[in-house]
Formats: sequence, C-alpha cells, structure tokens
Amino acid sequence: MRRVLFALALAAVSPLSADEGLWPYNQFPQDALKTKNGFETPPGFLDHLRSSSVRIGGGSGAFVSADGLILTSRQGAAGCNLPVDGFASVDRTAELRCPNLDASVLVTIEDVTASLKTAGQSLTQRNAAIAKIEKDCASKTGDVCSVVRLFSGGRYDLYRYKRYSDIRLVFAPEYSAAFFGKERDSITYLRYGLNIAFLRAYDKGQPAHPGDYLKWSPDGVKEGDLVFAASNPGATSRLATAAQLTFYRDSSLPLAVARLQTRLQLLAGVATPGAQATVTQLVSEFKSDAGELIGLRDDRLVTRKTTFEGKIKRAVQNDPKLGADAAKVWDEVAAAYKKWTPFEKPYQVLESAAAPGSKLFQQARRKVRGETAIASVEPVDTQVEILMLTQYLDELKILGEKFGNGASKQTAEAMVHAGPDSEDGVIKLARQIDARALKLRKQHEEIIGSLEVSAAEKIAQYRFKIFGAADYPDGTGTPRVEFGTVSGYTDRAAVVQPFASTFSGLYYRQNNEGPWQVAQKWIDLRASLHEVTPLDFVSTCDTGGGDYGSPVINRSGELVGVTFDGNLESLPDVFLYTSDQARSVHVDVRGIAEALEKVYKTTGLLGELGLHPAPGSNFRSESSPDDRPRSDRAPLFWVRASALTAPARQ
Repeated sequence: MRRVLFALALAAVSPLSADEGLWPYNQFPQDALKTKNGFETPPGFLDHLRSSSVRIGGGSGAFVSADGLILTSRQGAAGCNLPVDGFASVDRTAELRCPNLDASVLVTIEDVTASLKTAGQSLTQRNAAIAKIEKDCASKTGDVCSVVRLFSGGRYDLYRYKRYSDIRLVFAPEYSAAFFGKERDSITYLRYGLNIAFLRAYDKGQPAHPGDYLKWSPDGVKEGDLVFAASNPGATSRLATAAQLTFYRDSSLPLAVARLQTRLQLLAGVATPGAQATVTQLVSEFKSDAGELIGLRDDRLVTRKTTFEGKIKRAVQNDPKLGADAAKVWDEVAAAYKKWTPFEKPYQVLESAAAPGSKLFQQARRKVRGETAIASVEPVDTQVEILMLTQYLDELKILGEKFGNGASKQTAEAMVHAGPDSEDGVIKLARQIDARALKLRKQHEEIIGSLEVSAAEKIAQYRFKIFGAADYPDGTGTPRVEFGTVSGYTDRAAVVQPFASTFSGLYYRQNNEGPWQVAQKWIDLRASLHEVTPLDFVSTCDTGGGDYGSPVINRSGELVGVTFDGNLESLPDVFLYTSDQARSVHVDVRGIAEALEKVYKTTGLLGELGLHPAPGSNFRSESSPDDRPRSDRAPLFWVRASALTAPARQ
C-alpha cells in the first residue's frame, strides 16, 4: 500500500516548468524538449555544441573559426588587461597575449559513481578515490580531469578537458560600448551593450585548430525562435526551502537592500574616481539583492515553492525506503531560521557585510584577523571613506556599539586622517567589534550554517531518488546546456518590452552624456549604420552567474548570439526559475557584424567569420526590423511594434 501511495504522490509532482534547466550534456532532456517545443535534436547536435564551447575567464565562450578564434564577452576577456578604449589587432602578429587566461573544452563525461561508492564511506576515503581517478585520467590522456559532485553526492561524473593556455586578444570594443549605460542600464532592459570580445587560442605557438566551431547565422533570431545556450552556470540555490525563501524575503534581503541604498544615496553627488568605483561595486550588489527581493515578494514564487515542496515531502513520506522521518528535514530548516531571525541584523552589520563601501575597514579587518592583505593600486578616496564610515558608525550605535566621543562624522574623519596603519584609526574600530562579530559568525554556523549544507544534501538526494535523470543538478560552474525561446515580456511596471533592441538606442538620449556616452567614432559614423539592426535580444534560457560569454545557437546549430547578462527579473532564478518575466540578455550576431563592418572596419575578422560584405551591405536578414526612411518611422530606439514588440500578456 505504501508503494502505491508513493507512486501516486510521485505522479503528481513535476520537477520542471517551461524552459527550466541547467542540463549536463549527458543528461539533456531530449524527450521533454520534443514534447514542449516539437524539436528533436539531430545526431551530433549536442556534441557539436559541447566541443565548440569553452570555459574561459570565469565564464563561457565558443570557437567561431577553424583557426582557434573564440567569441566571448568583455568580462570573459578580462584576463587580457583590456584597454578602456578597446583593441583591434591589424593581423595575427599583433594579437596580444593574455597572461592570466586559459580556455578549456569539455571532451568527455564519464559516470564514476560506482567506483567512488565502493571506495569507502568516509570523506577521507572518498577524497582519496577522487584524487586517484583524476590523476589516472590526466596521466593517461594528458588532459585536465576533474570529478564533479552532482545531486549532493547522488552522482559523480568525471569531466575531461582539453586546455589551451596560450590565449591572445584579437578584438574588444571600448568599455563604453560594451557596458553602455553602465550601472543605470545594468538593472533594466532594454539594453544596448556590444558586450563581446574575440580571442584566439594557440597551440605550440600556432593558431589552434579545434575539432568543432560554430558557424555564424546570417539571419539572427526572430520572436518565438527556439535557441540553445552553452554555459558554465555558477552555484544556484534551487534546493532552498520555502522557509529559507521566506527568511530571505522578510529579513535578510530587505536589510541588505536598505543598507546599500542608503550608501548609494550618499554617493550620488560625489564625482571623484574613487566614488565612481565604489558606486559600481555597490550597484552590482544592490542589483543582485534588489532583484532577488523583488522576485521573492511576488507571492506566486513562494507559493509555487511551497506547493512543490509539499508534494516532495509527501512523496518522501510515502517512499518505503525513506519514510516519515526523512521528511522532517523541512521542519528542521524552518525551526532553525525562526531561531536565527533575531540575530540577522547584528550579523550583517558586524560580520557578513560590515562597513560596505569602506576599503579602509576591509583592510583593517584583515589585519586584525591576521589575514593576507589584498593588494590595491587605487588610492584611498578620503571623501568616500568618511561618508561610508560615518554611516557605519551610525549603524553600530543602533546596535549599542559606541565608538569615539563625538558625532559619527567627526569620529570618521579622525579615523581616516589617522591613516590606514594607525592603531588610532580604523584598525581600532575593527578590533573593538571583532569579538562580537566572531561570536555571531559561530552562532550562524551552529544554528543555520551547517544545517543549510546537510539539508540541501538530503533534499538533493531525495529529489534524485524520486526524479532521477528527469531533474537537473544545481549549478556547479561546470558545462551545461540550456534551451528557451526568444520572447519579449511585460515587465513589473506593466510595460511591454520587445524581444530585441537596436543600435538606435545608443543615440536617442540627448547630448551623449554621462553613462549613455559612446566613443566619438560612434557619433562620426552614425550615418553609415543601419540603426534598426538588432543589437541585443532576450530569451527564456535558464542562465545565471558564470554564463556571460556563452554562445547561443539556433535549431540549425548556427551562432545567433552571445549571452552577457540577465534582466532584473531573472535574479530570483538563483532560487526558483520562472519564465514569466525572467530573461537572459544576448548580443545579436547581426549587431556584432554591423559594428565590425561599419564602426571598427575589421575586414580580416569579418572574413575569418565567413562574413564577406558587399558594398553597402548591412548583415541583416530580410526579416530585419523597419526599413523605412527615418521620417516615416517611429523613434528608432523603440522599433516598430509589429516587428519587435511582444503582445501584452493577460
């Protein structure tokens, strides 16, 4: 009877929705794709994508020519010490070496779970077995081998990579083109970023000749197209329980967002280089935290998690090999987070996010704790430090931590002027709060830290037992493949966002000022551009951190774009995927080709990509947006609705 109940409970549980999934190549859901999208992957389709794709610079990329040319994002090429004004090599002899960069191609995947489970149950035995498997693989093949732990130990796969350690810079646009709009546009969509870079892999001093590479699509994408992305997604937390999400929504994230927002407001009128660098850092953190909070405040997301969690618990309870005791893990997590909640504010302020924006405090804390100092070539910005430390001292007062005898601003000024190495400066503050901070860190580990790990492991193993290959493992920074559709959406302000943006968005703001400033060449050559050529587009591909630079291909296996970001609504995907509004943002190959030809005039690069422009060509398909003269068109930054705008969703 228990087996019957378990089967019924399992039948009611569906682990996935829409285009969800960070799929290992050896676990791709071809049957589900065929059912959902009516597409059956041809023989060799996934192998071609895998062997053409690379892991590079903490992100992703892909070979795009037979001579080792790699396309990635500007972030992926950061190890090349990119010039702010960009770079374009005149020929291969001028390509710049990237001393801090290598590229790896996944060659094979082998399930080694059985070997590891017979090696012994202790952690020491398991680690020794993993080390032996990796060493034997590397000795036999000469490649880089790594055992990947999936489903919290439910499965172990051996990944073998071919590594290219000689990487050289071929082309990168200027920073202002790649990150157009800077922090302002990074938290929204539409986007207008030419966020790409071309590199070349060398082997024994000669251009590498990869076994596979992706060919350029001449047509790009249109609304509704099925696309695939090859990436290396960072850690996700999709095993987080409903209790954890509620805690993040009601306690942790609101506090973090409020603290960052206050600091950004304080820096709003400061124009020093140090202030701009600090704002960039804080905006990145704010975007992540605010996006997650916005998503978690959508009751549908937490309700969906709660409903699915209830079905999993019932399936576990009715499994004769697990039983009711196994399902207690969710109750244990809920109790732990309830107990921890009163400690969250002092923990954030004193330990986990102490003094945001203050470099002096971070240096002082590392010194007080005997940790290695982080080298920095940037000088300390006195004005920024006084603002950030004044705010921090005000926060400490609320917690009952008094420091100094005067007002917070006067105390902060004295600390900063004392110098970074003075025992009367910020170091004194770091020493004063350290004991309480370390006590809170210990409490955090005892109450929820270790439980988070053990609970996630149990839940992962339960799901693996229930769903098997029908469910995907959390992100691990290893190669995965995702699929989705090119689709506009209606954002949280009820504004319909088209599936693509065009070059015209670089010009519609007045005076070419501030974060919306492009290099002068873009102004001078504006007349030569076909401004309604698609520049960026969005899809429902389930991508996240570590996916920048990932290639995007169509049904024919042709390259149609490169991923460089997600919209604000995609940030809660770290906890739970949804395709309603979350979108991955990609640079369109048509926009790349248009820029290379018209602005950068990289004839050799275009030729290597198989793009041989005829006089007056603009690398766009017959289905490209609006061709009418400007006088007959709507504003160029908002392309004709019939071409690019998705219908409003009810």
